[in-house]
Amino acid sequence: MKSKGRQLKELLAAPEILIAPGVFDGFSARLAASRGYRTAIVSGAGLSESRLGWPDRGIMGFEENLNACWALADCTELLLQADADTGYGNAINVAFTVRAFEKAGLAAVMIEDQVWPKRCGHLAGKEVIAAEEMVQKIKAAVDARTDPDFVIKARTDAAGVLGIDEAIRRLNLYAEAGADCLFADALLSEADIEKVARSVSRPLNVNMGFGIRSRPTTPLIPAKRLEAMGVAQISYPRMLTGSAVRGMMNALDAFESALMSGETIDRPDLAVGFEELNRLMGIEAIEEMDRAYATPSTETKSPTAVAGLR
Repeated sequence: MKSKGRQLKELLAAPEILIAPGVFDGFSARLAASRGYRTAIVSGAGLSESRLGWPDRGIMGFEENLNACWALADCTELLLQADADTGYGNAINVAFTVRAFEKAGLAAVMIEDQVWPKRCGHLAGKEVIAAEEMVQKIKAAVDARTDPDFVIKARTDAAGVLGIDEAIRRLNLYAEAGADCLFADALLSEADIEKVARSVSRPLNVNMGFGIRSRPTTPLIPAKRLEAMGVAQISYPRMLTGSAVRGMMNALDAFESALMSGETIDRPDLAVGFEELNRLMGIEAIEEMDRAYATPSTETKSPTAVAGLR
């Protein structure tokens, strides 16, 4: 059987562009899988915001990220791609980081060249480390993996700090060091994206800010257009997090309006039903296990009988 890394590499090398929604919890991961997506990125911003309640400013640490990714890999067959920020230290730390995410069942891990503590690529004030230091991190990442097909994704944030040509130079250095997939964040124009895609030697990942009301740093471009430009994968890291928050806001608005009016309301348009939610979360598998391991005593016990034992 092909490893997860091998499967992801084949998808990245295919002529059709690969779409990777951003997931951040069991709901989003299972939903993406149910819609037929083959891969998804585990959004570092999404984890920090949903688990810690703080923005993507380097507040979430290695163990919190790893544990979240481990749980997601355990509940879905998606080829998950982790966001390991800067690798949580120097090249030695990167080696242990890569080893841990591979063991956790991921298909890929991304390391970026920002100065720690990092910040979201679309926030001002980013700094990048020397390209030579990042090269050593990528070499350590490549050497640390057990499966040679486990995908090492190298990200640069140099475009907004040092210019597009430096971003391209860095990405090619990272490819020479062994990175399997490349990512230049916060590119400012369609022309910049096309220039990077045509100038690098490994598959290129581009982020799209689908669902952002204010103008994103990177323009929103149709997938087919990006495919024609030579982009291998598009990730939508904030689509599901933004939609989830909007959905909760809409539900609270309706609930609070009902409280004020004294009405009792049912809004199936704002909430998933109990049965549908349980199906999404895999209740059939649990019920099958329940039947498989049931004993005569557990099958015949009633709640009253069980209560009488107390």
